Amino acid sequence: MKNLDLHLRSIENKDWATLLFLLCFAVVVIAKTFFDSRFHDYMRLLFSNKYIKIYKDSSHMLSIFNVLLFFVNLVSLSFFIQITLEHFGYGNRHDWVLFIRIFTLLAVFILSKYLFEKIIAVVFNIEEVLEQFSAAKVSYRTYLGLLLLPFVLVIYFNDFEINSLILTLIAIILIINAVTYLLSLRNYQKFVAGYMFYFILYLCALEITPYYFIYYLVTKK
Repeated sequence: MKNLDLHLRSIENKDWATLLFLLCFAVVVIAKTFFDSRFHDYMRLLFSNKYIKIYKDSSHMLSIFNVLLFFVNLVSLSFFIQITLEHFGYGNRHDWVLFIRIFTLLAVFILSKYLFEKIIAVVFNIEEVLEQFSAAKVSYRTYLGLLLLPFVLVIYFNDFEINSLILTLIAIILIINAVTYLLSLRNYQKFVAGYMFYFILYLCALEITPYYFIYYLVTKK
């Protein structure tokens, strides 16, 4: 008589992730359907600054179009962070509780950063120009999140070796962030030249310090 060894098979629930990905694609379709002309200009953002020139006004920051794409950006980045954490042994990509934590922290971080930008802009009386500069950054970064979404979808639902892919995507994200930041600086170089002291203060307070603290917390824990 043969001895049978029974092993517990864990079945990971991916339904919540499937629904979120479907929701993101539905949101993109809604944005394209109701804002067709704007969406067309937005998709050419890396090749043309027409979108930045047309929608540079701060009143467009909280438009429905931006809110929809901001949601897609948050979901895309949250999935990517969760997959990266799993890659380095700090979590599981199928853990929906971990996703909610990442999503919430990311949303709080971005919105808090935007609020501090508003405060600094009001204090130093550079609100109009700084909001336009922030709008350009937000547009580029939500665009990056939109481009990242299909890659995250493929990685999430496949168990192939992703060592080089994860590192490549991290490098691409950092490079694109740097390039888009330089593009924003180019578009507002007169502002930077005229308010150099304030811009350096803004750069240190909101573009370097927060990421340094995140890096410090991650490396320590």
